[in-house]
Amino acid sequence: MAMQMMTWLFAIPLLGLVTGMRTMTAMAVLCWFAYAGHLSVDDNWAAWSGKLVTAIIFTLLAIGEYIGDKLPKTPNRTAPFPLIARLVFAGLVGAIVAAGLNGSGMEGVILCVSGALVGTFASFLIRREIVTRRGGKDWPVALIEDVSAVFCAILAMGIVTG
Repeated sequence: MAMQMMTWLFAIPLLGLVTGMRTMTAMAVLCWFAYAGHLSVDDNWAAWSGKLVTAIIFTLLAIGEYIGDKLPKTPNRTAPFPLIARLVFAGLVGAIVAAGLNGSGMEGVILCVSGALVGTFASFLIRREIVTRRGGKDWPVALIEDVSAVFCAILAMGIVTG
């Protein structure tokens, strides 16, 4: 019971937080966990997320996002289109995890989207503050954010599949 509570109240919002930082990272990590058989999605609507091709596609999208994030013309994650994309993908991640756990899809969506809202604005403000205080370049902070997103997504999925 405690582990189930930890999954719903910590791991799913953490996946949302990661989605707020990097839109495709949580989805890519989730797909690899599903493909490896750690998240049981074979017998429900989310079965497509456990396919190798899906994991590869979302991994490539995540890598593309890591590269695009460092480009000077990339819009802020708080701009309307990037924010909406983050919320949509967070909802999808939350629904897939809930399906894999045979839980309420709506709860998964709400928890993950809430985490994404926090992650989007908090990571934007923290990154901006660090760059301003350091008076340096943005890309080293962005690289740390990339690594943090991957680490947190793996941690969250480890709790989910624990």
